[in-house]
Amino acid sequence: MTTDIPPFYVVGPTGSGKSDFAEALAQITGGEIVNADAYQIYRGLPVLTACPGAASRAAVRHHLYEVVPPERICDAGRYLDLARPVLAGIVSRGKLPIVTGGSGLYVKALTHGLNEAPGSDPALRRQLDQLTPGELQGLLRRLDPVSAASITPENRRYVQRAVEVCLIARQPASSLRQAWANDPPGLRGVCLVRPRAELHLRIHHRVRAMWQSGALEEVRAVGEWSTTSSKAIGVAEIQEFLQGTLSREACIAAIETATRRYAKRQITWFRRERWLTPIDAGSSALAVARNAGLL
Repeated sequence: MTTDIPPFYVVGPTGSGKSDFAEALAQITGGEIVNADAYQIYRGLPVLTACPGAASRAAVRHHLYEVVPPERICDAGRYLDLARPVLAGIVSRGKLPIVTGGSGLYVKALTHGLNEAPGSDPALRRQLDQLTPGELQGLLRRLDPVSAASITPENRRYVQRAVEVCLIARQPASSLRQAWANDPPGLRGVCLVRPRAELHLRIHHRVRAMWQSGALEEVRAVGEWSTTSSKAIGVAEIQEFLQGTLSREACIAAIETATRRYAKRQITWFRRERWLTPIDAGSSALAVARNAGLL
């Protein structure tokens, strides 16, 4: 994206402290925060998705949190349509856009573009939703061995999207990502890093706090889910609890396990982004701002 004030990215796995760090950085630089999380963008799920609270939003201007109803599909293409005018507006005010979130594909779309990847096909997506993870992975291996080797099999959302792209574009999804191999000039950002044991402990406490703070009620209140919003961690598990097929403790444990697995996939994704600077999550936002030339 070409602007006079290029965005600064704060990324990392779930539970690493991205929101707090981005807020501290925004207060120091006078910047504004732009969400790059695929689930915090959905309305009515602030507890389940760990959205910044009212105090944070009062202290610093936040954008693209809770703006899409849960019955609407929001993919990387739709996210770009929402984010680009927001970033342009921030720059027009002479402010620094601070993009923060853990959705690697959304960040990649902003930094490298979508490489003409086709939009989603609701009918095809419904058909793919019926396949088992093993069937999806087998189909992707036949259609695009390169993507199959690079995408974590447990990441059903990315596997399914790669299959969808292959079928719609009539060519391997990996061939559409060749432009992603080279980083455009001017990218800048940090990836927060924590020791695994520390990250897992933070996830453990977050999941239990989420349960106590109303995540169950949020999921119960949603009348209709899209194929993207329903993939938010905790939705399927809480629905099973509400249906009586999971106990309270089993539900909480399942959410915690899914969150840890998601964090592992995020770490793998961001490690491949060589333009990002890995930093200890306890680093000073002021020191980062100085080192990055943001002041």
